[in-house]
Amino acid sequence: MKHPEAERSEAAGPSGPRAQRGGAGDTARAARERSEHERKTQPESGSHRCGIVGLAGRPNAGKSTLINRIVGQKVSIVSDKPQTTRTELRGVLTRRDAQVILVDTPGIHKPRTALGRRMNAAANEALHGIDVTCLVIDASAPYGRGDAFIARSLPADSVVVVTKADLVGPQAMLEQLAALSELDFEAYFPVSGRTGQGVEALVEHLVGRLPEGPALYPRGTVSDAPEAFRVAELVREQLLAATRDELPHSIATRVTEWDWPLIRCEIIVERPSQKAIVIGRGGSMLKAVGTAVRSQLPEGAYLQLAVRVDKNWQRRAG
Repeated sequence: MKHPEAERSEAAGPSGPRAQRGGAGDTARAARERSEHERKTQPESGSHRCGIVGLAGRPNAGKSTLINRIVGQKVSIVSDKPQTTRTELRGVLTRRDAQVILVDTPGIHKPRTALGRRMNAAANEALHGIDVTCLVIDASAPYGRGDAFIARSLPADSVVVVTKADLVGPQAMLEQLAALSELDFEAYFPVSGRTGQGVEALVEHLVGRLPEGPALYPRGTVSDAPEAFRVAELVREQLLAATRDELPHSIATRVTEWDWPLIRCEIIVERPSQKAIVIGRGGSMLKAVGTAVRSQLPEGAYLQLAVRVDKNWQRRAG
């Protein structure tokens, strides 16, 4: 029996059967499935398009929300805190006539830590070798020097995507589009990742820009992120939501054990005082976070959370 104020807290569902171990049969089955997916993901007639679309923009511009809307489910965590996305993530939209691979990059910003510098480097690296670049601009914020700095590094045929259209009126959106017209990019789309407004038109335009080619991912794939990474990100998302401004960038998460149905996830903070915040009174914070994450996992998952202090984790991150 664990003490309620211990650094571990468990949020478990009913126990379930352990996952089957992989073997030769699984390898053969995977090969057959790859062949089958090529047949299923190609159109019966006409051309098929496939390519990579990169989203660049300032922190909190709405890139992750937009990708989740296009893919149709959550592949990137969302928070109102800037720089929530720390690494390159890929979302995959598969249709009969096309496969769109969306790269969600960290927001480019003026870095103040080693982690921030690595995030900027990851964002810039992710935009090399892609087929279409989108500059994502927040409609509810003025177009500023940070946006202009990013725009100068993008190709002339980039697409401007003005997000959060649901938060501003038509006149404000027109004024934002007028200010952005100085960029002289290829196309401009006002959209809302939250409501879906304008997203269909944007997707059709992006598909038309992609080169012809076969699908790169099997049908049903929505992200190339490992499942363990996804769980760690879900834990971080809930912590960001629960702790608000107390732990903006002083927190990291990683899965340290995966033996289905048991998943152990470690939460890393910089100071003992932050550890106390994450655990909460009587373990209440960890319990709430674990419950929220488990609701997004397959039935039967047993999630165990642990908190560790490492004052230098940001310098070693990446």
